[in-house]
Amino acid sequence: MKRVLLGLSFAICHLSFSFAQTSTSSYQPGVNAEGAVYFLPKTAVRITLQIEKTTYRPGEFAKYADRYLRLKNVSTEASVDYRITNIRQEAIGVADTTKGFSVKFDPKTVAANIALSDDGVLLAVNATPSPLQLQAPFKAAPRPRLLNPRELMSEEILAAGSTAKMAELTAQDIYEIRESRKLLVRGQADNMPQDGEQLRLMLNQLEAQDRSLTSLFSGTTIRDTTEHIITIVPVKETERQLLFRFSKKLGLVEDDDLAGEPYYIRVVNLHAVPMPEEDSKKKKQESGLYINVPGKMKVTIFDAVEPLVSTELPAAQFGNIELLSGALFNKRYATHLWLNPVTGAVERLEAEQPK
Repeated sequence: MKRVLLGLSFAICHLSFSFAQTSTSSYQPGVNAEGAVYFLPKTAVRITLQIEKTTYRPGEFAKYADRYLRLKNVSTEASVDYRITNIRQEAIGVADTTKGFSVKFDPKTVAANIALSDDGVLLAVNATPSPLQLQAPFKAAPRPRLLNPRELMSEEILAAGSTAKMAELTAQDIYEIRESRKLLVRGQADNMPQDGEQLRLMLNQLEAQDRSLTSLFSGTTIRDTTEHIITIVPVKETERQLLFRFSKKLGLVEDDDLAGEPYYIRVVNLHAVPMPEEDSKKKKQESGLYINVPGKMKVTIFDAVEPLVSTELPAAQFGNIELLSGALFNKRYATHLWLNPVTGAVERLEAEQPK
């Protein structure tokens, strides 16, 4: 965020504004010799996808899973699968370069402290902008550690002359581990632990050994979840616009890759703000600060079958512009203004009359 402390005196009651009809490279936000230039924001939609990748690797003894452990339908082929576990939407603000304004300063009045975002959006006057609260990024849970089953194999198993014999002996060890665990739980083991904590540790160790050796038959499944962010800036209503393509075998793919199923977005202007009746040309001749009066939009993400998520969000681009009177900022008042960084609307206004 850029904070600009103006050494010049500043009176918004004597400000002049110019509205930028088109964006040009020379029209840059900030402070120049004559005054300041700022943008109002438009509302973007930040779409966060959580995608889970499941990787299956068959075990060394996969083809003997049914014979020795009665595990049905164990695949002997490796596979990778993807699925979308969560979709969420939130509104963020970006600079609207079609809503650029310049303001001139009057050296005979009070100084002003203007805060702009990094892309030139007006955030506050004589105040510290409020931080934008976004949803916390996804943090993956730590992956449980799996013991190396080779390190648990006895000398007899490792010396077996065939894979089938190794599978048979490993299965026998698994059944012995399960029997030992059952006896501990029932309190019938020959060497029972002295306290509950020792019992817990022994049971956890037996469980880890069972899981590791069983993976030689059932295979291992690893799940990884990642976040992907898509940002769009609606400029008008749309009924069916391609948002992304997703494949259960490849994950997110390019928009032109037909291996992925299409997911669409619909944007509806809710017309929450009536159009202003006052002559806009007359307002542009007055002094003050221009602000947004945001509208609302309904954003729906759907696939070929059904809607997946639908959210109502504020939308600066579906509202209108109003003039905040410059009289609020003359030298008789210590005025503090906070604007919403997403919509450009007045979030808070405090005016203190000097003692």
